[in-house]
Amino acid sequence: MVTQGVLPFKLEVTRDAVTPHAGLAVFGEFLHALGMPGWLDETLPEPGSARGYAPSAFAVPLVLMLHGGGRSLEDLRQLRQDEALRELLHLEELPSADATGDWLRRMGAGPGLAALGAVQRRVLAWGLKRAGRRDLTLDIDATQIVAEKQEALRTYKGEVGYLPIVGHLAENGLLVGEEFRAGNVSPNARNVEFIQHCAAQLPAGTRIAHLRADNAAYQAEIFNACEEKGRSFAIGAPLDSAVLAAIAAIAEEDWQPYQNGAIAETVHSMDRTRHAFRLVVVRRPAQQGLFGEEDPAERYRAIASNRIESAEETIAWYNARGEHSENRIKELKNGFAMERMPCGTLEANAVFFRIGALAYNLFQLFKRWVLPQGWRRHQVQTLRWRLYQAAGKVVRHAGAVILKVALEMFALFEEIRTRCRELACA
Repeated sequence: MVTQGVLPFKLEVTRDAVTPHAGLAVFGEFLHALGMPGWLDETLPEPGSARGYAPSAFAVPLVLMLHGGGRSLEDLRQLRQDEALRELLHLEELPSADATGDWLRRMGAGPGLAALGAVQRRVLAWGLKRAGRRDLTLDIDATQIVAEKQEALRTYKGEVGYLPIVGHLAENGLLVGEEFRAGNVSPNARNVEFIQHCAAQLPAGTRIAHLRADNAAYQAEIFNACEEKGRSFAIGAPLDSAVLAAIAAIAEEDWQPYQNGAIAETVHSMDRTRHAFRLVVVRRPAQQGLFGEEDPAERYRAIASNRIESAEETIAWYNARGEHSENRIKELKNGFAMERMPCGTLEANAVFFRIGALAYNLFQLFKRWVLPQGWRRHQVQTLRWRLYQAAGKVVRHAGAVILKVALEMFALFEEIRTRCRELACA
């Protein structure tokens, strides 16, 4: 059938095997180079019957779908319909969206979440071993996911959803820990345990040497643990009565010009801290409220720290968490569709969120160890536009499967495949 529209070109049907996601084929090759399908099948619970799908048949398509830009389980249909891509990646079995939702619920009701955590630890160990760094910086932060789901609860921001906490490694962008929490859990709940969990995910020979967090982590137990483990920290301090009193006690001559305001520091402690700590304070020009009152939150910003450096250096180091934590959480939520949850139960959504975290880490490793160096600062949206959405044609010749791509993409595809082969043989 031939049709014609406004522009002078004709539309016809082709019988050739064409994929609009040829770049996902080379990312999928990276997954096989790592051994990801085998890791999933070895670790996750087996299907309940001989006719059931292997765990990798669910998890690998989800990772591919999230990398390709899918936003919901229904977008798995695009993979099911892409016969050319399925042939390249040997995706003979690809469960439906409904079957995948049922699998997420089964994994959430059983040991699936813990098993995915074990797979994530293997991914972390692989990446950190190659990086060769011992001392690492942990950034933690809670983030809200709005979701009108069956079991979702109201968050402290007043919206219904979930409030997971996430930990990133500043040096390489890897997500080292996440805990999917109900919406009514306070951001300052179980932070000590979460930091311990993040430290436990690291392979032997590496450690959390530095910690950054906002004022939800302003807790004596965290400060004491950092001192015990020789860990430096910079943590936002809430402007409670004790902190405001400490600020008021700073002599005026101790304030030094800083950006559009002034900076100073003092020594402070809490009831249960075993050591005093620095309180670095930035003061801005007075902000008058509607009735002439002064809002301390608009004028002061305080950071608690035990770092040995200037006050300006401590503020600069703390501010870096905006890139190393907050922007990476945005990438996880907006780039990998973790701002929306597919299931009605907390446990099933926790499994989906962990798969999203796994997809995010694989993205970081793919950029760092496979793509050319100039690609390392790109977000996933750029990879989709420039790589994943490259068109390809799959043909068979003399028993071989051949992927044909545009001339300008050929060198990049060749380089990626060469790096994957080297990683698989290492």
